[in-house]
Amino acid sequence: MNVNKDLNYAFALSRQCLWLLGVWPDPQIPLSDFRRPNIRFVIVVCILSFYVILPQLTNMILAWGNVARMVEYVASANFSLMALCKLIATWYHGKTLRTLMTSVMTDWIISKSDWERSTMLKIARRGRSLSFRCYVSAMFTVAFYVWFNVLKFQRSMHQPQRILAYQFAYPYNTQKSPNYEITFFVQVTGGAYSALINCTVDSFVSIFVLQVCAQLQNLRSALNNIVDELANKTISTLKFKKGLAAIVIRHEHLIKTANTIDECYSGVLFVHMLCATFQLCFETFQVFTIITDNLDVSIIKVAFLSFYVTLVLTHLYIYCYSAERLLTESTSMAYGVYECKWYNLPPKNAKDLMIIAHRSRIPLKLTAGKFGIFSLEMFGTTVKTSMGYLSALLTMKD
Repeated sequence: MNVNKDLNYAFALSRQCLWLLGVWPDPQIPLSDFRRPNIRFVIVVCILSFYVILPQLTNMILAWGNVARMVEYVASANFSLMALCKLIATWYHGKTLRTLMTSVMTDWIISKSDWERSTMLKIARRGRSLSFRCYVSAMFTVAFYVWFNVLKFQRSMHQPQRILAYQFAYPYNTQKSPNYEITFFVQVTGGAYSALINCTVDSFVSIFVLQVCAQLQNLRSALNNIVDELANKTISTLKFKKGLAAIVIRHEHLIKTANTIDECYSGVLFVHMLCATFQLCFETFQVFTIITDNLDVSIIKVAFLSFYVTLVLTHLYIYCYSAERLLTESTSMAYGVYECKWYNLPPKNAKDLMIIAHRSRIPLKLTAGKFGIFSLEMFGTTVKTSMGYLSALLTMKD
């Protein structure tokens, strides 16, 4: 079997996009290479920092008091800041993520049974589906974003005072060609990079979590099979104990893997939760203002804002969905012990199953900076909170 083909199938576009961004934790690259940043990574960080985030934060300060303008500026800075944090975290934990990727490759190699690979492929298809939806939302958002800025570029190209995508006083003359064209292009590229990074890292983490879920399902099936074999007396007690010991060791490994993913991205997910809450509020505020104030805004910008809201909701949902599956599958290990034919085992062997039940009493989870747990309930709470902030913004505007 081709492991690279399996890895490409499981991680879909996120593998190519992470490589393009210079942060793909390739298990075939020596550990020493993760100590120095990739040139592609450095370029992307510089573009986001100096051509998107810094200009928009500066514009927000200059527009202080004008709620509508402040919201417009901080919305793009907020989304790009979220992307920058995810990109830096993925690069910073590159060595750890490389080890986890090696573990995923090993899982695909050692999975010989048809039912094991069937479970892994089923979960991988779900991850690919979520990733595809995320990339489709990003593609439409970026398409309207680029279209809107191209029209802005055409209108200001021959004006006395040329307008950039994000106005900022750079230490060079941006009104002079080709400085203006290059700066405008780099700024638009930075906005597109923000969508690509958010989409890629979110897909990568969610698929990683779903891979752990697939292994927990396989482990539960392996436990049920070995108990049935001993109950039917098709294996010896010694072989049962060896098999159970292997399951316990494997379970401990999966627990450590899930905890490692959480440790790598917990801080970033806290930033994501906060930024997504405010982002939904800001974008909804802009759409609401356009509708209620009958503003003369092009249909392209309205479409862009609409897809923008959809994109933010999709990003938040894939985290909450994958985390919910992790919670469910990790606690299901304890239910798997209860549901197997433990009552047909000798008392001494049945007691050994309590080790797995004990290890499953604390569910595995993705946390937001240790302050909250990602789940479908959090998805609803976040949307509800963002609408509360929207109400406050509308009050300030009035």
